[in-house]
Amino acid sequence: MDKTYQPHSIEQPWYQRWEAAGYFKPSGKGEAFTIMIPPPNVTGSLHMGHGFNNAFMDALVRFRRMQGRNTLWQPGTDHAGIATQMVVERRLAAEGKSRHDLGRDAFIDEIWKWKEESGGTITEQLRRLGSSLDWSRERFTMDEGLSKAVREAFVRLHEKGMIYRGKRLVNWDPVLHTAISDLEVESEEEKGHMWHFRYPLADGSGHLVVATTRPETMLGDTAVAVHPEDPRYRDLIGKEIALPLTERTIPIIADDYVDPEFGSGCVKITPAHDFNDHEIGVRHQLPMINIMTEDAALNDEVPEAYRGLDRYDARKKIVNDLDALGLLEKVEDHNLMVPRGDRSGVVIEPLLTDQWFVNVESMGKKAIDAVEDGRIQFVPKQYENMYFAWMRDLQDWCISRQLWWGHRIPAWYDEEGNIYVGRTEEEAREKHSLGPEVALRQDEDVLDTWFSSALWTFSTLGWPDNPEALKTFHPTDVVVSGFDIIFFWVARMIMMTLELTDEVPFKHVYMHGLVRDNDGNKMSKSRGNVLDPLDLIDGIDLESLVEKRTTGLMQPQMAKRIEKQTRKEFPEGINAYGTDALRFTFAALATTGRDVVFDMGRVDGYRNFCNKLWNAARYVLQNTEGQDNSGEMTFSVADKWIQSELQKTIQQVTQSLEGYRLDQATAATYDMIWHQYCDWYLELSKPVLYSDQYDEATKRGTRYTLLSVLETLLRLAHPFMPFITEEIWQRVAPLAGVAGDTIMLADYPMAHSHLIDAEATADIEWLQQMITAIRNIRAEMNIAPGRELEVLLHNASAKDADNVGRLSGLLGRLARLSDIRLLAEDEAAPPSATQLVGRMELLVPMAGLIDKDAELERLGREIQRLEKEVARAEGKLGNANFVDRAPAEVVEKEKEKLLGYKSDLAHYREQQEKIKHL
Repeated sequence: MDKTYQPHSIEQPWYQRWEAAGYFKPSGKGEAFTIMIPPPNVTGSLHMGHGFNNAFMDALVRFRRMQGRNTLWQPGTDHAGIATQMVVERRLAAEGKSRHDLGRDAFIDEIWKWKEESGGTITEQLRRLGSSLDWSRERFTMDEGLSKAVREAFVRLHEKGMIYRGKRLVNWDPVLHTAISDLEVESEEEKGHMWHFRYPLADGSGHLVVATTRPETMLGDTAVAVHPEDPRYRDLIGKEIALPLTERTIPIIADDYVDPEFGSGCVKITPAHDFNDHEIGVRHQLPMINIMTEDAALNDEVPEAYRGLDRYDARKKIVNDLDALGLLEKVEDHNLMVPRGDRSGVVIEPLLTDQWFVNVESMGKKAIDAVEDGRIQFVPKQYENMYFAWMRDLQDWCISRQLWWGHRIPAWYDEEGNIYVGRTEEEAREKHSLGPEVALRQDEDVLDTWFSSALWTFSTLGWPDNPEALKTFHPTDVVVSGFDIIFFWVARMIMMTLELTDEVPFKHVYMHGLVRDNDGNKMSKSRGNVLDPLDLIDGIDLESLVEKRTTGLMQPQMAKRIEKQTRKEFPEGINAYGTDALRFTFAALATTGRDVVFDMGRVDGYRNFCNKLWNAARYVLQNTEGQDNSGEMTFSVADKWIQSELQKTIQQVTQSLEGYRLDQATAATYDMIWHQYCDWYLELSKPVLYSDQYDEATKRGTRYTLLSVLETLLRLAHPFMPFITEEIWQRVAPLAGVAGDTIMLADYPMAHSHLIDAEATADIEWLQQMITAIRNIRAEMNIAPGRELEVLLHNASAKDADNVGRLSGLLGRLARLSDIRLLAEDEAAPPSATQLVGRMELLVPMAGLIDKDAELERLGREIQRLEKEVARAEGKLGNANFVDRAPAEVVEKEKEKLLGYKSDLAHYREQQEKIKHL
């Protein structure tokens, strides 16, 4: 093996060999285990959320594959309607063209061309993560098979009366020119105004005051509402308002929706441009006057003076005109929730349009039942509450989008506007007995991207043709998803799968939080805290990182801030940590139900962990290659102990993986490899291998144990760290007598309870306590590690005495002792440094080991230095000018320094007292 661990030299060669050999395909003889990848957008590139999500899924998949399950991890990408269309439209805009210049068919050809050129970025990046997806089954939501499934689902739901077309108020994006769902709208509080207008009564007897944050909508008002019990207006109910700036009159109506305590108690009603007003309009059968175009400009339904004006220009003109007429009562500053499209960022306009909808009421009930009766279980369980809250307040799902890229709705219209639905135009004609003389045109709209995504678990397996794959791999076992798409995707998959297949899509839903930075902030371009998983794997120099984080920022001040922040955070860029260290970090951070706070220090620590494993393997190979590792064997107490610890760790890791607790599984794996195997067992093996006091059978037993335990640990850790474990396993497995072409298909370790040895565990724990006590004395008394020590034991029990007799050889070599003996009852102990081991006192005589006066002088100098540092830091923190004016992080750093100085000072004073009394 190479002297040092170099991840870049092993990772990609191994992945290519695995994929070429077909190891990712289902091959186990056991029960099926299936995960469907949440399909990333074909436009996308890998971000930290993908990294976490895929490291988690791959660990589960590799674990089950090694257990012999018939394992399928299904890959695929989503056509991402709006996102993809925006990318290609931007490319055309750079050439001075629009999609309308090309026409629909040519534009869609352009998107397919772009997909072939750039759409594979994310799948190549998933390979870099080591994701063992069965690429031979890769799907795309617009491929022919999935398109067939989408048409089938639409037609079946339409035939059941669950899909319908209707004129409804939708969230309209005036930039993208499409309806978007409530889930694609982000509402944030912004500063605005509340305008109060006087609406004159038609009979000239007075006026009512109404308030609005959107004055332009008043041209579409069709009523003014008051509360039926409001005594101020009871006599006015049924009278008419002369709607200013128009030649229309509108009624005063009574509705319980109105809060008489809010404002004047009068509410203008615009049914075609406000969701609450729309419900009132339906209740009172009011006219629905749409005054907006698709661009959010005013249309021909408004007086001529306002036609063609953008909604905000119209707002200014309407306010000025009402003010000129003496009808502007007052204007107030007002904070309001402003809805913006999550893609375009533009303010959404409620618009009355013809759209296709899914009636989700009955589907929602089935989906609730599936979770309530345990067919689907959420992990962590508390996410069920979020799921139920949403499912019990479902609105019909608007599934049509006014885009060109996507699954075109399988519906056709004749010249009278009659609708004919079918899987094809031929089927639609046949179903409705339409001859060729009847001209039909297909619906221009496409389906919401989430419609096809909702069919993902079964459409990818060949539905509706019911192939063998569907019978074998469905329902799937678990979906791993961020909580932010629990409604977009998870709930809709449950509803659609139950409705169309009578099966649940998956048995478990593992929900995880967002990946946040070290301070708990959401990662975003504007914060300048985004990390690219590939930069952590490959490394990136500082200048490239600064360029990456600041490119594309529109505000120079923001770019400067982010550059300064990046240079401070990563003065030397980001080191190349390799895939295994990053994956292990993600798994270790997978605590249930919390956001994933990503700490660069953890990645650094797990890179060291990889180094530790690599160096341990080199030690094992150096001591076993070319040696006799089988035949007659005698196992030392250390051999029995490490085998015992291994069985307990296998139990813990397996149980944690089965319960989706990857954080606990990695913690147990780390502790076993780093602390038990590397720190202790390798050291315990050296006296056996390097001493003439042990016979060949014992040496053979230790060599065998070194190999067999390491080989098992590699299989145990493989789901988290696939590359390094495969590289080492290829060298270790043959020596350990284990056959196989790849660790990927080797058996996952099973615990053997007969190897759990309580006696060996007790012996080694006693040995560890003794060695730790002696090392503490060396550190406290500043005694060189290589200096041999005499150890005396006072108040030793019979068990301690027995342990000394049996384990003194190991203890002497590991702790570098010249002698160890029990003090006689009447024997006085010489001046010694002491430590307690249980109730026994361990003494190391100091005569000849330290120069008492010189050591006291050294400690005195350290104490003086630290007293000065404490006084300086206390003075600084006691200075109000420093505390008030210095940045908070500088003050905090000074407080941390002070705590450190005080801790060190207490330690040195304690040592000083100990040495004085020797």
